[in-house]
Amino acid sequence: MASTERHEMEMRQKAQKALRAGVKDPVEMLRLQCLKRGAAGIKGLGRAFRIMDDDGNRKLDKYEFKKGLSDYGLVLEDEEMTELFGIFDQDRSGSIDFEEFLTRVRPPMGKNRRSLVLQAFNKLDKTGDGVITVDDLRGVYDVRQHPKYVSGEWSEEQVFLKFLASYDTPNQSDGLVTKEEFSNYYSGVSASIDNDAYFDLMMRKCWKL
Repeated sequence: MASTERHEMEMRQKAQKALRAGVKDPVEMLRLQCLKRGAAGIKGLGRAFRIMDDDGNRKLDKYEFKKGLSDYGLVLEDEEMTELFGIFDQDRSGSIDFEEFLTRVRPPMGKNRRSLVLQAFNKLDKTGDGVITVDDLRGVYDVRQHPKYVSGEWSEEQVFLKFLASYDTPNQSDGLVTKEEFSNYYSGVSASIDNDAYFDLMMRKCWKL
């Protein structure tokens, strides 16, 4: 269900190669810094900023923006950070919209790919509340084929939680997957697959769409 190790490796290699070649566009540089961490890269950045959004207004001021990048492990010179913040703060309000920021940083996905990702999410989100939980997975994800379940090492609950963790930020899994996290994950996977037909086949086969 998660991206394959080969896709992860290709994604990291492509991002690292592009960074070594030199990138002038600050947004593209930030995107590549995320992708060199694999499919979870964009999710990790989103989680770092969500933690910084203390008042929950879904906006980030320049301090929160700099702190979020730093916590994620991206240290920029003040001049670079100011330039990057200015790109997102188009109305010069002194803050940037969290959703617009993530949408801009995500590797672009075509309409058909976005539609497939949304179909997969909606199939898993049985309750329709916008969050995938362990209860949602029951009856959708068959754990009986999982080797750890077959061997008796993991219970059904452990298999479900491990599955959900693959879509969450490493070491910060909460057992819940939002539509945003699901989309962030697959934007990373999509970046490693150039062929639209292959992405379509992969999604339909994985989720029986």
